[in-house]
Amino acid sequence: MVTVCVLALLPTLSLGREEPLANADKRGLYARSVEQVLRLDAEEIDLATAALIISERWSDDLQAQRKASGAVNGLVHGRRYLARLDDIAHQIRSRLQEKGLRANYKATVVMNEYLFDELGFASVENADKPEDLFLHTVLDKKRGYCLSLAILYLSLGERLGLPLYGVVVPRHFFVRYDDGRVRFNIETTGKGGTADDKHYINKFKVPQDHGIYMSNLNKLQTLGCFFNNLGNGYSDLGNTERALDALEKAVKLNPSLPESRSNLANVYLKIGRIREAIYEYQAALEINPNDAMTHNNLANAYVKKGWLNDGIREYIWSLKLDSSFIEAYKNLAGAYCQKQMFRRAIAELNQALGLEPRNASLYSQLGSVYTQMDDYEQAQVQYKRALKIKPNSAEANYGLGLCYNKFGLPDKEIAAYKKALAVEPDMVSALMNLGNVYFDRKDYEAAFRQYNKAVRIDPDNGWVHYNLAAAYSNTDRYEQALAEYQKAIELEPEMGDAHHGLAFVLHTMKKYELAAKHIIRAEELGFEISEDLLDAIEDKLK
Repeated sequence: MVTVCVLALLPTLSLGREEPLANADKRGLYARSVEQVLRLDAEEIDLATAALIISERWSDDLQAQRKASGAVNGLVHGRRYLARLDDIAHQIRSRLQEKGLRANYKATVVMNEYLFDELGFASVENADKPEDLFLHTVLDKKRGYCLSLAILYLSLGERLGLPLYGVVVPRHFFVRYDDGRVRFNIETTGKGGTADDKHYINKFKVPQDHGIYMSNLNKLQTLGCFFNNLGNGYSDLGNTERALDALEKAVKLNPSLPESRSNLANVYLKIGRIREAIYEYQAALEINPNDAMTHNNLANAYVKKGWLNDGIREYIWSLKLDSSFIEAYKNLAGAYCQKQMFRRAIAELNQALGLEPRNASLYSQLGSVYTQMDDYEQAQVQYKRALKIKPNSAEANYGLGLCYNKFGLPDKEIAAYKKALAVEPDMVSALMNLGNVYFDRKDYEAAFRQYNKAVRIDPDNGWVHYNLAAAYSNTDRYEQALAEYQKAIELEPEMGDAHHGLAFVLHTMKKYELAAKHIIRAEELGFEISEDLLDAIEDKLK
């Protein structure tokens, strides 16, 4: 249940209650769903009502309360928050009347004093929780970040009849007073302080052609920014379904906001809708061509599509825009490795190490490059450098295990994989390789334990089933081996190793025709088959 934190309000003056608030005739006050809100003209929307409807649809806390109350449509718990907002607005209006002030630019001083000094509303340190975006959370906790505090401020301004607008810049949102004569910016994360346009343009690297940036937003556009932040927050938490819903609404409301398109593209990329991701990244870059992160993410999409040259071009462009972008160096190195251009990969990683010489992941990736070059001595050096910086690096310990395998040091190899698994118990590659070491030692029961763990974690990995089948086969458990080889082939039809192993099991089980079929298929796939096994199968078929 949400704990309702009662705001410390002064007794409401009757003078402030005599006149309705400025938003009293808004159709948006009677909206019952997000869909109804979005069908309204921007000026008919009541921003607080819209924000609280979104809270009840997306907030886990309020959804639980709605379910408990059996409510289906409309605002249920949000109504009490609207009443609290109205109370705050009446308090501000009463103070204005006491001071003989009208609802103009001077009213913002009174708003700031009451909200930030008396009531104690303040900004959160990290804007990484979707719940901190919701208006009911801001009212309960008196905490929010740039957009959520701005929603509160704009909602109060709407009730007081103040000409306040939301304004978006890359990675930030603030409020602007603009009555056509007086115009100034209001920073809600700075207790309502002011800063000129130049400050925001320089600090947040606003593109020369501002587009939607630095403009007075209408309420639909402000809600579009709200959906963008909401979707991005859920994406970070791994809630793809909610993220997708929110970000698709964000793009529909603000098609010219590049962040919305880029964030939607990130979700599309995550769920494998690569063409749609590429379209959204490209659309974002048409609006803001100087966004290094979006160039990097577009490159990731190209690489996933197999378009390595296009990906490399975008990574290079990203680094031209931001030469300190470590992730782009890493990604570019990865793309070069896929093209077997290992020396270029090493050069990019060394460039990144010049910027961050204590970055363990860079040394681990260097080790991986040398591993792919079969230079295990140099790979070992890089992995050990990584471990000096970060002794519990799963990536580096796993890489070191690969090196020990090549050096014929099984005890050290086992120890390295175990260290990797102590940090990342679900690392399937480490479980498989650890199982392989036990398999080579003919310690099949220990191998089974590792392979079975791997199968539980990644049941759609054909090679895990292949290794498990081989272990069953070597312990004469042919029925189990048969099932695992068949599963491996179902997942990876082109796996010659599995066809050959299955042929051996089928021969042992005296199913010679099927055995012949699979050994022929293994040979067709380029696997070096056992001539003795082939002869034995053919002999039985004569």
